[in-house]
Amino acid sequence: MSPASLAEMMSRHAQAGRLDWIGLRAARRSAVIPVDRVAVAEDGLAGDHARPGKRAVTLIQAEHLPVIGALTGRAVAPADLRRNLLVSGINLAALRKGQVRIGDVVLTVEGPCPPCSRMEEVLGPGGYNAVRGHGGWYASVATGGMLRVGDAVMAR
Repeated sequence: MSPASLAEMMSRHAQAGRLDWIGLRAARRSAVIPVDRVAVAEDGLAGDHARPGKRAVTLIQAEHLPVIGALTGRAVAPADLRRNLLVSGINLAALRKGQVRIGDVVLTVEGPCPPCSRMEEVLGPGGYNAVRGHGGWYASVATGGMLRVGDAVMAR
């Protein structure tokens, strides 16, 4: 058997991921409200204030929450990071510039989300730097539909 090419290795994932949490913000700086399901259109999640286009949806890796917690010395909840979707079991960084299917929805992962100044307010001094490199990803919507907590997350 010949070794896999880099492209082949980059297209494979050990397992499907899972959508663990959905959060919506009705307006900038408003509280993040967790929901069990949400409709998704081209401009983003219904009831969320996100920008249409490349930043219509934001995703965060569940496995990064304990890392951020270790760097801040406190427990970190998904709502603290102000992202829309908490995903576990699949490496979001490996999906950059690729597509991901979550339930009925197809997202194009566009780029990394840098932390905002709110991280200092929410996580305390050093919160901004703790989130650097762990702030998640922003995505555009390729195909709308419904998202439900528990949906499988798969590279497309």
